[in-house]
Amino acid sequence: MPNIKIFSGSSHRELSHKIADRLGMELGKVVTKKFSNQETCVEIGESVRGEDVYIVQSGCGEINDNLMELLIMINACKIASASRVTAVIPCFPYARQDKKDKSRAPISAKLVANMLSVSGADHIITMDLHASQIQGFFDIPVDNLYAEPAVLKWIKENIAEWKTCTIVSPDAGGAKRVTSIADRLNVDFALIHKERKKANEVDRMVLVGDVTDRVAILVDDMADTCGTICHAADKLISAGATKVYAILTHGIFSGPAISRINNACFEAADNRPILLGGKSFMYLYIIHTHFCNNDNCNNTE
Repeated sequence: MPNIKIFSGSSHRELSHKIADRLGMELGKVVTKKFSNQETCVEIGESVRGEDVYIVQSGCGEINDNLMELLIMINACKIASASRVTAVIPCFPYARQDKKDKSRAPISAKLVANMLSVSGADHIITMDLHASQIQGFFDIPVDNLYAEPAVLKWIKENIAEWKTCTIVSPDAGGAKRVTSIADRLNVDFALIHKERKKANEVDRMVLVGDVTDRVAILVDDMADTCGTICHAADKLISAGATKVYAILTHGIFSGPAISRINNACFEAADNRPILLGGKSFMYLYIIHTHFCNNDNCNNTE
């Protein structure tokens, strides 16, 4: 195995430990702290000269602090003569700001891409990008991993009626994801068109497709305040669905999300399609990608 070192940011130490354990390695030594003025300080506690460095930091929790911490860690390793620095970012920050949807709106996902490149990152590994075009914001390699195989496995193992179910996207943006899953399962799909008056608030929903007397499975890449996914579940029940499941790759669950889910009509809501049979598919994908990076093989193999 090439000389590699794995460092963990503050956002998801459990995932970092699982990756390291799976590789039979120890996490690299790093200390992160705040100065009295709330500036982030990072100290890499061991040599990275000539090493292939992986930094695991997700875009969740205190997003701005975690993003700045990641940038500083990347730069610290780069100027300490690391041969290559790969940022492992399971949930990409600012991914929903991927286009100008109104006048003078920023494209913040592109800004984050620029910042990661300028800080010294040589490679990005992420999962289920909210918008696939974000890959094009980078001039460095980006591996966008997909949860679809784990989603298919979870559906087949946990939903008895999956052969007659309908896979539903809660918005138009997820239509491609849902049709791919429906095709793999050889079942029908449906789409919910939503209209928003302002961010995180859905004004009206229109169902396109038939869920009458069927199990409906909502699949989405991200759930923040869960207003969309819960309204979608209500819409499906009112349209005749017998049960509603929700499978989410990135469960952010901010604000009133938990109470909304608890009061919704879900048969089950799983934000861990990556956790099946005691194994984390997310870190297995990341490990597989690591070996592909170092052995120059194809990530899709």
